[in-house]
Amino acid sequence: MPELIITEKPKAAQMIASALATGKPEKKSNAGVPYYEIKHGSRKIIVGCAVGHLYGIGEKKDGKKGKGWRYPVFEIEWKPIYEIDRSAAYTKKYEATLKQISREADSFTVATDYDIEGETIGLNVIKFICKQKDARRMKFSTLTKGDLIKAYENASQHLDWGQANAGIARHEMDWYWGINLSRALTSAIKSAGFFKILSSGRVQGPALKIIVDREKEIAAFKPEPFWMIELKAGAKNGEFIAWHEKDKFWKKEDADKAFQNAKGHDGTVKEARKSEFRQAPPFPFDLTTLQTEAYRCFRINPKTTLEIAQDIYTSGYISYPRTSSQKLPPEIGYEKILKNLSKQKEYAELCRELLKKELKPNDGKKSDPAHPAIFPTGIAPKSLDPQKRKIYDLIARRFMATFAEHALRETVTITVDVNSEQFVAKGTTTLEKGWQKFYGDYAKMKEEELPKAEENEHIKNNGISIHDKETQPPKRYTPASIIRELEKKNLGTKATRSEIVDTLYRRGYVSGQAIEATELGITTIQTLEKYCPEITDPELTRNFEIEMDEIQEKHTTGEKVLAKARDVLEKILTGFKKKEKEIGAELVTATKDSEEKANTIGKCNLCSGTLMMKRGKFGRFIACSSYPECKNTFKVPSTGMIKPTEDVCGECSFPMILMIKKAKQPQPVCINPGCPSKKVTQEIKEKPCPKCGEGTVVLKNSIYGGFLACNKFPKCRYTERIRQK
Repeated sequence: MPELIITEKPKAAQMIASALATGKPEKKSNAGVPYYEIKHGSRKIIVGCAVGHLYGIGEKKDGKKGKGWRYPVFEIEWKPIYEIDRSAAYTKKYEATLKQISREADSFTVATDYDIEGETIGLNVIKFICKQKDARRMKFSTLTKGDLIKAYENASQHLDWGQANAGIARHEMDWYWGINLSRALTSAIKSAGFFKILSSGRVQGPALKIIVDREKEIAAFKPEPFWMIELKAGAKNGEFIAWHEKDKFWKKEDADKAFQNAKGHDGTVKEARKSEFRQAPPFPFDLTTLQTEAYRCFRINPKTTLEIAQDIYTSGYISYPRTSSQKLPPEIGYEKILKNLSKQKEYAELCRELLKKELKPNDGKKSDPAHPAIFPTGIAPKSLDPQKRKIYDLIARRFMATFAEHALRETVTITVDVNSEQFVAKGTTTLEKGWQKFYGDYAKMKEEELPKAEENEHIKNNGISIHDKETQPPKRYTPASIIRELEKKNLGTKATRSEIVDTLYRRGYVSGQAIEATELGITTIQTLEKYCPEITDPELTRNFEIEMDEIQEKHTTGEKVLAKARDVLEKILTGFKKKEKEIGAELVTATKDSEEKANTIGKCNLCSGTLMMKRGKFGRFIACSSYPECKNTFKVPSTGMIKPTEDVCGECSFPMILMIKKAKQPQPVCINPGCPSKKVTQEIKEKPCPKCGEGTVVLKNSIYGGFLACNKFPKCRYTERIRQK
């Protein structure tokens, strides 16, 4: 009988089958689900796939009567995920296919991603589908042929039970926390006569508290005035800007005194000093630094970066991205990767330069027992869309940069004496690019070159000015910096942090790229802190994270940790129930205020009312709050997210909205269909549709302006932009 290898995704099954096959893999399918039959030497193997998690946690029905949600609930069972989530109906055929092919097998090997989630997926397939207690385990960090053959030949005889038990415990604990807290919040708001699904979780609550705390700091911030004095200094080799050595003057009279002392006087170079320093190459990428760097360079949010990196990994182009490591071990084969990478034209010269030297990466401190830092495999991508190409290029150049020499930079400091007032100018330039050459445009260094100046040189006073300034409040978190903050506080895992932040957006607790807590988010945290602060306590969550690690390291058991979690939740929720109505009343007020703000578009152009986003029988639209007295309405697209702005159109003064669609840049749009900016200024002639050949391309209008489209829509969806003259 054959061996069954179980993979996490269809693409991984294809890669593993191709790598292990002696000859060509035979692809088969069941209800559209692919699997492969191969020969590996004399051994017959079937390679089948899951599609992520096939099993999830659901509440165990105990026959108790009563309408509505109960809480707390701890009676759970693992079920096929399609029984829990309707949107996961597609997983049913993957489960059925694995059941079918598992009946033919006499041995089983798990080849899911080697991490806690992958181990959980593999264990559940082995337990519920294959009806086995254990299995062999392949461990790999890339889906390259060499690594996969090595992983198969050196597979361990057992699952990684530390990871498996930690994974099961984490899922069950997160279910306890998420379901019970979400039910409690929703029940509270329902008790106050309002219905809205609210959610919280073991990490979600503390994550939101971090954002709300920053919002409170900003609101409470009181700007403090200070003054700075600027000198336009004229040297014989050019002009430069220098600032008074005190930098900030906290008393206006002190600033005025220094200003008057220097005003109208030329100066002398008191000191002209140069200092060189070596700038080390960057560390290799772990997941968090990849996500933050992708946001810095491309403004790609962390969740999307992870999705892209995972896709590039399953195509075999990079190593496993869900890693905490900043170390590249020699075993990955630095020379081999660079030689393969050099076959790509854009990296050829850089790789040849690196191959001439001793290859030693500038490793960071962070490590991961399961996987090295992220690196390119050297396999040239066949075709990548623009976003994937950006992430791949970032990873490839970061990898090369870690092996390069230090950059050499020089800082020039010029001190100018102007009637006993000292002014200082500093400028830093790069003398030798070193690793910056390999990192390319991603190594954005500030270059400030000062003119050459000598001690005792006469300096002309070409102008002196005093600047009124004030201290600034702390900055709001970005989608990248909040990920770093969660990691710093040991909240969540490298794989879940971006999803947690995404959930806060979807629930309406936060908004904006500079993450701002909404009224709903602020009041939710304030209410929870007032009545049951344990829910938002980062320390409690952090302690459970430590205990999860101890399960993985086999220092404790999942049963003990889960028992403790149930006890903690019982106490929290008992106190919550006693104050449910008070909590609900405060949440209702916050919800209504938040929804009103989110749906306010701007002033009505026909009356004194307010234009609001509404939903009706035929979808969403914008209408005046003074209806039925004012029947002013505007159409809006049926898809995409709409966000109000405080801006008005420069052409017609109507309110502007922000249209947000997946994988596209947010687009500001005027709601006025007759806006002059949307008028087509050229003559449009009807023509046959080039796509279907049956229809005619005609002029149509939308909120975005005029465009050409086939008149056979929706049968034919051909569209064409109008090129303005």
